[in-house]
Amino acid sequence: MENKKTTHFGNKEIPVEEKKHRVADIFSSVADKYDLMNDLMSFGVHRIWKRFFVEKARLREGDAALDVAGGTADIAMLMAKRVGEKGRVIVYDINKEMLEVGRTRCIDNGFLKNIQYIQGNAEDICFPDNTFNAATVSFGIRNVTYIEKAFKEMARVVKPGGRVMCLEFSHPTSKVFGKVYDVYSFKIMPEIGDIVTGNREAYTYLPESIRKFPPQEELKKMLEGIGLFNVKYYNLFNGIAAIHIGVKV
Repeated sequence: MENKKTTHFGNKEIPVEEKKHRVADIFSSVADKYDLMNDLMSFGVHRIWKRFFVEKARLREGDAALDVAGGTADIAMLMAKRVGEKGRVIVYDINKEMLEVGRTRCIDNGFLKNIQYIQGNAEDICFPDNTFNAATVSFGIRNVTYIEKAFKEMARVVKPGGRVMCLEFSHPTSKVFGKVYDVYSFKIMPEIGDIVTGNREAYTYLPESIRKFPPQEELKKMLEGIGLFNVKYYNLFNGIAAIHIGVKV
């Protein structure tokens, strides 16, 4: 009997083909409350992280940028300000409901011309080689089934000299702080998620998926392994999150 390939979904092992559908169900169910939950869970600090993240992209007037798993368009709107009307930003997400929330937010904030929205899989990006000055992913890569494949695709569509960037929850650098963070993540976060969204499972999956995500040094080696150079990372708030940046040769 042939063994089916499995992958992790939080702390569960599931067939590979199921993960995409389970992740889709979670984000479809919380799309309209996603930004509110981010504010509650991080006390608004995620917005500071995102501004710092976009600064590191070094985008200029007229540049093109791709935001993978761009969802509610926080990163896209920040990048759109930098590339201006002559540039363009693509919000690229597999989840239709998240894209719809992002599109509404962009329209409400006056971004009518230089942001586009495309539904697509991070593991098979529908753009030619060497298209963008930067490709970013923010708090989304850990939900991809094959993380390395998604990073390879991001690198493929970036121009030589362009940046591949990841902002993601990571692993605290202090053991004491890590224990406090575990209590918050596994006890308090699911309770808040249940009250605000009515979906406890989504915010039980979240901390579990973070613990399964590669630590900072391991992710750095992965990015170097796909051919990026000058790879570096910045720990944020004692390693709760980290920004990784690599440059395409």
